[in-house]
Amino acid sequence: MLPKLPSRFGLHPNSQFLRALGPSGYIRHARQLFDEIPHPDIRSWTLLITAYTKSGFPKEALEVYDELRERKVHPDQLALLSVTKACAALGNLIKAKGIHEDVIRYGYRADLLLGNALIDMYGKCKYALGAREVFDNLSAKDVISWTSMSSCYVNCKLPGEALIMFREMGLNGVRPNPVTLSTVLPACSDLKSLNLGTEIHGYIVRNGIHDNVYVSSALVDMYASCSSIKQAEMVFNSTRQFDYVLCNVIMSAYFSNRECDKALRIFDQLRKGRTKLNHDSWNSVIGGCMQNGRTDKALQILHEMQQSGVKPNKITITSVLPLCIDLGSIRKGKEIHGFLLRHLFLDDETVFTALVFMYAKCGDLELSNRVFYMMPKKDTIAWNTMIIGNSMHGKGEEALLLFCEMVSSGVKPNSVTFTGVLSGCSHSQLVDKGLMIFYAMRKEHGVEPDSEHYSCMVDALSRAGRLEQAYNFIQNMPMKPSAGAWGALLGACRVYKNVEMARVAGKQLLEIEPENAGNYVLLSNIYEAAKLREEASEIRKLMRERGIMKVPGCSWIQVKDKVHTFVVGDKNNAQTAVIYSFLTEVGEKMRLAGYLPCTDLVGQDLDAEEKEYSLCNHSERLAVAFGILNLDGASSIRVFKNLRICGDCHNAIKYLAKIVGVQIIVRDPLRFHHFKDGLCSCRDFW
Repeated sequence: MLPKLPSRFGLHPNSQFLRALGPSGYIRHARQLFDEIPHPDIRSWTLLITAYTKSGFPKEALEVYDELRERKVHPDQLALLSVTKACAALGNLIKAKGIHEDVIRYGYRADLLLGNALIDMYGKCKYALGAREVFDNLSAKDVISWTSMSSCYVNCKLPGEALIMFREMGLNGVRPNPVTLSTVLPACSDLKSLNLGTEIHGYIVRNGIHDNVYVSSALVDMYASCSSIKQAEMVFNSTRQFDYVLCNVIMSAYFSNRECDKALRIFDQLRKGRTKLNHDSWNSVIGGCMQNGRTDKALQILHEMQQSGVKPNKITITSVLPLCIDLGSIRKGKEIHGFLLRHLFLDDETVFTALVFMYAKCGDLELSNRVFYMMPKKDTIAWNTMIIGNSMHGKGEEALLLFCEMVSSGVKPNSVTFTGVLSGCSHSQLVDKGLMIFYAMRKEHGVEPDSEHYSCMVDALSRAGRLEQAYNFIQNMPMKPSAGAWGALLGACRVYKNVEMARVAGKQLLEIEPENAGNYVLLSNIYEAAKLREEASEIRKLMRERGIMKVPGCSWIQVKDKVHTFVVGDKNNAQTAVIYSFLTEVGEKMRLAGYLPCTDLVGQDLDAEEKEYSLCNHSERLAVAFGILNLDGASSIRVFKNLRICGDCHNAIKYLAKIVGVQIIVRDPLRFHHFKDGLCSCRDFW
């Protein structure tokens, strides 16, 4: 055994540096040791760049390369290869072009190894022209060259070019490998090219490649994308080797095909196996359950995910936040917000924006604004979200101010921005400001108005009672008027009692949307209110003949940790007796305060007393009463409804808010109603 050297005879810095880069080494320690080397050779530079990339720090790897160039060190083939891989991991196109120039400068233009790496790098940067230039300059090409070029086209959303490249590869006598096939099949998925996908499947079977898990996953995805779920199942069932990637693909296929139970069975099998589930599997199932309306199951799986020791990541959070919106659960949203703060996820714009939207949709615009202004950087989507949030709460002036702030900050508005701003003008009856913005879209911002924008302006004019102008606006639209435009006009005809124009708008709507029950109901109600019983009866008859069923009204409210749901005449709640007793008692106070039930829209086969009782049974009124009875010190309640709020309930809730002294917030599919002190934020127009 060799004697131990005294400490003064330490290892050479180069040797220590190489040891630090070993499996048990640490990148910071390696960097410190590297800095102690007086004149590091090109091998040491290359090893440090590679180490940073492998440790997940490609930006730092590129900084090391910049340092190398500043010291006038000439990179060799391996150094250029290492920095190319770092740039591919980062996806920085500006750096990518600089590295490509260095490859040419140092005489490696035709190098196959570097050429393949450059094609891959440009593919990761989504720059097909650069990749094609490198590909065309290669004097010799191997299967990796062709595969990398095809992959680049797929990444750049050019699936047609990827398939052309695949055919040229075959014509040049290059045999595709499993990576090539798993790269090209997504192009068939994007183009819904079932015939070519089936041809490739035949090649895979003939050449015995079907047992490759990546190829099988790509095949399952291709068949599912082409709506051939049976073939996708067949491929999945014939695969001998299972892993979470393949299972995730078939689960996504089942969820997309509305076969939620089949997907959940695969998930259960996966959990029973030895393969440890990663974030992709959990996120796939949570997102799939949300997509299929299985919100309770999504919550359950989220809970199980945390119990299993897997922490939710950003994708999990952005999948789950819509669940809070569906349930109207601001409490659950705050829990998720707290989780994000604890785990430092708030540096991500997507997560921030999802939080802004969640708070706005759950009825707390103040919290939504607070989160928005905490964002260090705001992109177009973030601005749009905040503008739309203010618009749906009837805060048109605030939406306009946000729009001005957005433009002043240098962020370019898009089509969605203007939909949000014009919608805000509509909800707040800012007609002239809305017209000014509408006509400035093309001239000042280069955004062509579409049918959504025209519908918003029709809505704004209609709400302001300018029905003739709204009708003329529809007539002069450069495209076919949408259901949104005619629907806005019909809604205004109800408010302003213009039966003749309602006939015109209703006729158009029943032709454009013959299956929309809401149009029949609204038109029938307009006729009913005008005492035109026969015409109202004809509309209801037409509805029956066409087999159109009215969607049942449903309202819900969260009290503590439970969501309570109500339908018309609901008597399933534990507090049913107390709810109806409260409504009877408060009804007397409302009458004394001036409330008169609007019984015109209730079926004419009921007497006056029955009509009044029928109105008290509406789901939103039951939910509001339940919320008031369970205030527990709170100053506001939030109720959510799947249909537009009933006219009489809207009036009644104004009186309830004043008598009880609380703020009542009701969200219907179109907007929020903030009831306070006997007034509503919608100014009695919704």
